[in-house]
Amino acid sequence: MNRTSPAIGSADWAIIVLAAATAIIHLVLAFSFGGGPDISFVLNGVGYLGLLGLIYLPLPMLAPYRSPARWALLALAIITILAWAVMWFAMGGYSAGLATIAYITKAIELALVALLWMGRGR
Repeated sequence: MNRTSPAIGSADWAIIVLAAATAIIHLVLAFSFGGGPDISFVLNGVGYLGLLGLIYLPLPMLAPYRSPARWALLALAIITILAWAVMWFAMGGYSAGLATIAYITKAIELALVALLWMGRGR
């Protein structure tokens, strides 16, 4: 997708919704723990939103960055899933409430990975 204004189809809308959802979840969680915001959650949420902007904002100056940003969004989702798995097993799991939101978020991220992978040639 290296156009000046990206054409947005149904898969793109799904990517936007999924990435925005996981970004919002991470930003909300960042401020849910005691002791101030968790910087890793903040950076994760901001990363998702920033990459979405690079991919979908209709600004001609962003055109050269759309394809690399899609790959970066795919990498971010995969790294987020892997980091969660390492933390999950290292910590022995979470409370029931946090586990539920973690599983929902990982399902969102897996769907995002699938959509980005299927559209990688665009």
